[in-house]
Amino acid sequence: MPVTSVLRRQSIDFPLLLIALLLTTFGIAMVFSAGQIDAPSTITAGAWKRQLSWFGLCLAATWVVTRGSVRLIEWSAWPLYALSCALLVLVLFIGTGAGTAASVKGWLSIGGVRIGQPAELAKLATTLMLARVLAAQREAPRSLMDLWRPLLVVGIPWLLVMKQPDLGTGIVFIGICFAMLFWAGVQWQLLLMLASPGISLVLAFSTGVWGAWFLILVALVLWYRPFLAEGVVVVVANVVTGVVAPLLWDKLKPYQQKRLLVFLDPSIDMRGSGYHVTQSKVAIGSGGLFGQGFTQGSQKRLQFLPERHTDFIFSVVGEELGFLGVSVALALFLALFLRSTRVASRANDAFPSLVAFGFVAAWFVHVMVNVGMTLNLMPVTGIPLPFFSYGPSFLLVSWVAVAVLLRISAEGRGQPDAIGL
Repeated sequence: MPVTSVLRRQSIDFPLLLIALLLTTFGIAMVFSAGQIDAPSTITAGAWKRQLSWFGLCLAATWVVTRGSVRLIEWSAWPLYALSCALLVLVLFIGTGAGTAASVKGWLSIGGVRIGQPAELAKLATTLMLARVLAAQREAPRSLMDLWRPLLVVGIPWLLVMKQPDLGTGIVFIGICFAMLFWAGVQWQLLLMLASPGISLVLAFSTGVWGAWFLILVALVLWYRPFLAEGVVVVVANVVTGVVAPLLWDKLKPYQQKRLLVFLDPSIDMRGSGYHVTQSKVAIGSGGLFGQGFTQGSQKRLQFLPERHTDFIFSVVGEELGFLGVSVALALFLALFLRSTRVASRANDAFPSLVAFGFVAAWFVHVMVNVGMTLNLMPVTGIPLPFFSYGPSFLLVSWVAVAVLLRISAEGRGQPDAIGL
């Protein structure tokens, strides 16, 4: 065998590829289990077959992406970003909802058949575009004014997603933005000031808590010493958000208010907005140490557990495989985060490094919010679990991200040629 061929094969990041394969296989198995119920259901019965078919397409897409180069990926940032924003605008007019996000215009459909969520493509495209913008700057942003380009890149798709409205996906965009700014060298004090209006909005439910936070913020501004105009804007913005928070609450739709209230106390509407999280906690709690057995979960089989193949698939893991199964799943995700961060730290340029860390941030927010949602540690937002939840477009985009990471890892090891997959 030629030496060059051997080197190309050795350039594959096998641990990263193996982790992604294990997560996807685990996920397809749980989607299969989600369809094993006592009463027939056309929704979940064949979901695992469709997910498996799409997994084959994912592997094909992975092969195609890894044949390219990081330079080609960087070049594609602009077209993908423009396309994703155009689709996000289109979905506002003809989009449909599904599952826990039935009221969200997030899906594109043809003939009544959902073909995908533009927001998934937008996450990928925004990560690439933000990395390109940050990599073009010769030094890390030192003031809020230096952040206007990165914030504009994230702000456009974020506003379009929030217009749907899709709070869960909006949180992912925010996570990507702050993580990549941190990786680009932005100081934590500046990031905290940037996030301060949102923090004030959340803490405004209590005057005392908000007042304490405001004093901390003022001390931070005096210590960091930003430009006078920026310091004034930060302080005024926090005052405004603290004042308008009660007004924004009144403008929320009834179902949105219920979701937030149920997050604080699910018992106030156990048969309505609190039904999902109540059944999820019962399912996970009944799993114990070893679980009830694969495909044998009672909450799932009796269909008490809603959206068991999508948003609440983690509940199926907890019910049927118990604490041990949950530990394995979370350990695989931790391995994915650590390996991807390693790829980011060893990349040979700023752009691929930022892209890799952006993918880590997106996956981390998805896992944190989804798992927290099933345990009532986060509000129910209809956000899927990477590699587990049934969703062709989400799985495809996740594997494209894996392919990009494999390409970055290969070039970071000094292998500019195509990966030998």
